[in-house]
Amino acid sequence: MGWNIGERLPSRIRGEVYADFLPVITDRSGFVIDSVQYQAFRKIMDKVVQEVDDVLKRLSGRKEKQRASKALKEALERIHRSLALNPDLFPFGAIPLAGEGEGMGGAGVLSKKSDQEGERKVQSDEEPKPGEEVKEPSTPKKIRKKSPKVKRLTPNAIIQRMKFGETGVSVCVDDSGENGPECFTEGTVIYINRQHPLYQREAKKQETYILNVTRLITQEISLMKDTKNPRLAFSRQSKLLRDAFIENPPS
Repeated sequence: MGWNIGERLPSRIRGEVYADFLPVITDRSGFVIDSVQYQAFRKIMDKVVQEVDDVLKRLSGRKEKQRASKALKEALERIHRSLALNPDLFPFGAIPLAGEGEGMGGAGVLSKKSDQEGERKVQSDEEPKPGEEVKEPSTPKKIRKKSPKVKRLTPNAIIQRMKFGETGVSVCVDDSGENGPECFTEGTVIYINRQHPLYQREAKKQETYILNVTRLITQEISLMKDTKNPRLAFSRQSKLLRDAFIENPPS
């Protein structure tokens, strides 16, 4: 007898069950399926197979998540290097300097020079009167910008962040359904749909897996830079992809 284990899992699991109490038909080629013994046995075995199915799904999901995390990490490292080589393609205010820092989030940031007059303390021309307390000028508190919250659609979502100085993007690989968009952006969060048929096809090989994820992320980064000129955005994406996979990047 056989049981369906589930999609994308091993189609057949081999095992032995001793059930000598089951009545067999005359030629001993099968069981009497309408017997009370067989019905009770089938009910128990359905429960066992369901438990095995759940374990296999967890193991399969864990393995797939590890592969996706590894591919996403390498893709972001390549894009990080490519953006460091092309600081003009960085979509945010801070400008990363090529060659500074190491790894993810290690690029230096060239911040804009603040107005010197705004930085200097303005001294009052009036002298304080005798006995009058001199109040120290209060320094304004810096408002820390909060990173946009990533919305998880499923518990198995994979989230990683690529940081340049104080800015960067977050990438969330999650399930949006086969008919959902291949990828989309909300603020500085890029969502990649791993249920998309093209993603599923490219994920079969690690090389194409990394290339496809890099393509999707550079696409969204290029659109962040300018959405009014699609041809210019594609040109920028092409440059980012080239420098992300070039074997000997220029120093």
